[in-house]
Amino acid sequence: MKTESRLFTGVALFFAVTAAGYGWFSAEPAGTAVLTVAFLMAALVAFFCRVQYRRHGFRAQDHRDAEVLDTAGPLDFFPPRSPWPLVTALGALLLALGVVHGLWLALLGFGVLAPGVLGTVFQYARREGQRSRASSSDD
Repeated sequence: MKTESRLFTGVALFFAVTAAGYGWFSAEPAGTAVLTVAFLMAALVAFFCRVQYRRHGFRAQDHRDAEVLDTAGPLDFFPPRSPWPLVTALGALLLALGVVHGLWLALLGFGVLAPGVLGTVFQYARREGQRSRASSSDD
């Protein structure tokens, strides 16, 4: 996921520079808000991919000489239930409404969104029995 992380980091930087330039040279807040939200969404995906790469390392798809058998077995652990996607959605909603209605609501939305994203990404970070590339290559 290192390549995906770099790709989405570049997309996020593009939208950040575009939003800053558009906000500086135009008097239209709607376009600036849309570009800012696009930056935040790309940054979220880049952050997730970077954390997954650091946690799992290279995948079999990253190696040129990989076989189909290298990717066999369970893909990963998927949580049965979690409150964090709901918190993330609520934070994103408040942030989007805050862009329209005022800075105070946007800051409140960011305050709800940040723990939701961190909770989603790190809720099972210390879970035992996680499959890692180092342990699966010893077999």
